[in-house]
Amino acid sequence: MKKLASFITATMLSLPATAGMIVSQTDFSDTSAWQLNGDATQNNDRLVLTQGLSQSGSAFLSSSINLLNDTSFSAFFTFEISQPVGLTDVDGIQGADGLVFVVQTNDTNVGSQGLGIGYQGIANSLGIEFDTWTNTTLNDIDGNHVGINLGGNSQSVAQASESDAFNTGGIWSAWIDYNGINDLLEVRWSNTGTRSSDAGLSLNVDLASELGSSDAFFGFTSGTAAGGGLHEIVSFEFRNDFAPISAATAIDAPPAIALMLAGLIGIGYRRKVK
Repeated sequence: MKKLASFITATMLSLPATAGMIVSQTDFSDTSAWQLNGDATQNNDRLVLTQGLSQSGSAFLSSSINLLNDTSFSAFFTFEISQPVGLTDVDGIQGADGLVFVVQTNDTNVGSQGLGIGYQGIANSLGIEFDTWTNTTLNDIDGNHVGINLGGNSQSVAQASESDAFNTGGIWSAWIDYNGINDLLEVRWSNTGTRSSDAGLSLNVDLASELGSSDAFFGFTSGTAAGGGLHEIVSFEFRNDFAPISAATAIDAPPAIALMLAGLIGIGYRRKVK
């Protein structure tokens, strides 16, 4: 696997910045391409962000991606939040605060516990939170919603409620698409694996300005406090252009991460300097 990874990296570095890239990981039996921070760990074929009380964990691809194609991208991932313990929210469900899909500029970042969901304090970032706790101080609409967060601020700038609980077990799918031409961010989610035609949440945002850099790391965070639970990422796929992904067409790649040249237009791939 190390020889394959070295070959792929060398090939990518020899290509012009216009070469396209797909990152596809059908499970996390191999996390060699990821930087795990805080309480994040690997368990069998899943990426575990947090699994107890008073924890904060993050995991980011250890290679930054140079966003040259209008900062556009499409991502698809599956996750499971289960084994809730500790405090009970106003909706009657035990558990912690959820997890966040994050685009930011430092792969070793991990934010604060609890209501910070491992995201709070990560500057120059975009976060899509799957929030499972009602924090009135953050103006949460309820204890089970999706939110868009900016600049490491846990108070969302846009929110949408979800009727089915995220944190009672079962696989959820999420699609994050950003069109840098019109600065439109769209978020979709489902517990059936089916991508809806309409976005569940959207926002016009200038991602390039939010990041303050053309290099970005993609990954996830989570945080717990007096309420906890098991927060796991099951699979992940990323494309370096606005190229929305459906679960039905997600690449059937080997368990280890696959970096593929797809002829897409726009960004390069840059190894982190150790």
